[in-house]
Amino acid sequence: MSVWSVEYRSHGSWLISSEFCRALLSGSALLLDPRRSTRVFMLSVVFVLFLTASACSPPAAGSSSVSDAEERLLPRLDWSTLIPPWLRHQRLGLQAKSQNFILEDTTFWIFGGSIHYFRVPREYWRDRLLKMKACGLNTLTTYVPWNLHEPERGKFDFSGNLDLEAFVLLAAEVGLWVILRPGPYVCAEIDLGGLPSWLLQDPGMKLRTTYKGFTEAVDLYFDHLMSRVVPLQYKHGGPIIAVQVENEYGSYNRDPAYMPYVKKALEDRGIIELLLTSDNKDGLQKGVVHGVLATINLQSQQELQLLTTFLLSVQGNQPKMVMEYWTGWFDSWGSPHNILDSSEVLETVSAIVNAGSSINLYMFHGGTNFGFINGAMHFNEYKSDVTSYDYDAVLTEAGDYTAKYGKLRDFFGSRSGAPLPPPPDLLPKMAYEPIAPSFYLSLWDALKYMEKPIKSEKPINMENLPVNDGNGQAFGYTLYETTIASSGVLHGHVRDQGQVFVNTVSIGFLDYKTTKIVIPLIQGYTVLRILVENRGRVNYGNNIDDQRKGLIGNLYLNNSPLKNFRIYSLDMKKSFFQRFGTDKWSTLPEAPTFPAFFLGVLSVVPSPSDTFLKLEGWEKGVVFINGQNLGRYWNIGPQETLYLPGAWLNPGDNQVIIFEEAMAGPMVQSTDTAHLGRNQYIH
Repeated sequence: MSVWSVEYRSHGSWLISSEFCRALLSGSALLLDPRRSTRVFMLSVVFVLFLTASACSPPAAGSSSVSDAEERLLPRLDWSTLIPPWLRHQRLGLQAKSQNFILEDTTFWIFGGSIHYFRVPREYWRDRLLKMKACGLNTLTTYVPWNLHEPERGKFDFSGNLDLEAFVLLAAEVGLWVILRPGPYVCAEIDLGGLPSWLLQDPGMKLRTTYKGFTEAVDLYFDHLMSRVVPLQYKHGGPIIAVQVENEYGSYNRDPAYMPYVKKALEDRGIIELLLTSDNKDGLQKGVVHGVLATINLQSQQELQLLTTFLLSVQGNQPKMVMEYWTGWFDSWGSPHNILDSSEVLETVSAIVNAGSSINLYMFHGGTNFGFINGAMHFNEYKSDVTSYDYDAVLTEAGDYTAKYGKLRDFFGSRSGAPLPPPPDLLPKMAYEPIAPSFYLSLWDALKYMEKPIKSEKPINMENLPVNDGNGQAFGYTLYETTIASSGVLHGHVRDQGQVFVNTVSIGFLDYKTTKIVIPLIQGYTVLRILVENRGRVNYGNNIDDQRKGLIGNLYLNNSPLKNFRIYSLDMKKSFFQRFGTDKWSTLPEAPTFPAFFLGVLSVVPSPSDTFLKLEGWEKGVVFINGQNLGRYWNIGPQETLYLPGAWLNPGDNQVIIFEEAMAGPMVQSTDTAHLGRNQYIH
């Protein structure tokens, strides 16, 4: 029996080759390849399909293969006219009818879980999704981070770990529906709530409003993003059954025209599935949008009763859904580690479902804030999020099972009506030999290998630096240098933390709380340096417009503004370290000068496995493995170890670079965290 593929292209049309036409006429079976059409059908053709001669005309003489002919756009047919009546009902999509969700003609419960593809190594996506399916869930939810997909204006990245389409298609292959949460703002404890930092180059920018500079950028981004999303919708044969309009806007609520604008922007670009909003208790009252189903975010049963009562009053007899049931919580540097008891989780999940509500577990699997992508909060004080996004979720940061997983699997399994698939085996963990850095390069010595500094009369904030093709600097550190001729009181606004040096000697820090520092007596002209770290832009709250980083405004010495700055952009991308060839490093001295880069080797034998790095004796900095930025470490806790995926290791030697701001211990230890598969924390 021959099998032929049919490829969906756009706007409900299908590309049909002459070979396929002949297959139809001959009665061959038809298979729509899920990797290409996004949905699997097996259609035994038992009826005769009459096609015009032109539609089934053979390729011209001398033409190339069928696939090449298809690429040259052979005649198209409106596939909707070819679908028999018994298949057409599969195009209705998810609907809200009375108290129930209906998928086609069947009552449908959404049992969802959140996984962010950008926080999980691509090599582990399948493992995490299979574990979700085995827990009894039927729907994946994920955010789409604009700042990662459009790091520079008009330049889009959907490759590698950012391949959204591959992630959605993999969910379909595993057997999961998808609710997409494309923003443009997503919160997600990610830098600036997922908004690109280059938006802040505009001094009058008003994020999350209908301000022209913002909506023009959103429109261009959505033009690109939705061209990828539209074919993945349910009514086009894909797994996406619903799309969320922005995120928790009721808590922000700066512009009543904004949410209708986002709704229209989605619809105008071909989004035809059920639309949802999502709000917590602080914003639900102001987050409701006409024609969009409102859902709620919460963690306690007390909130459940309050919010569901409110929903009933504003949108009547509609299906109820908890879009975010928080299975744990994120951590901030210098604060306690957050945990939520598994019995309490089970009790609340049971109460939500027993109350007739669908549910999404936020998070099912948190993953990691690799690189510098973490966000921050700034209410009474500024607090940045840690590298780990473990979230005390249902799966650990390394994807291992927890007590929550076992209890929730039993609960959802009791409601599935069929046996659940067996949970996949755990990925192996390994404790490797400690790493002793052998080579060293001080920051001051490294400057001569970097691009020439930017010269400016006044300080320039990160976002407005003339780097990255005019898009400014998004992440990392920025070094400001100028010359002074006297001592006195230095004063300025530093975001988020700046280490102050006289020549190469550290004299203290400037930050949100400390805005002044005394410059000691000096002789003659002296170089003043401030190394400023962007520790993460605020991702939630009313102050997201005020998230420019670096030196903000003038820097004063004895109330006189300093002039003539040399500014180095230290974004620490992969290309940043390519400047440091082997001949640039020195043997590690007994007394290194800080800040500095340290180079070592992690030996992996026989095969790579997941592990955790423990940096005992080190104070604050960043770790890079084979060019991959694992994220920040800081001895104030609560996070004590960094997750290192085995997928990012090579058999044999692996390059380890540590950027340490202050002081260094003798070695870096690798641990499997006592076989727990979970990061270590200070409690």
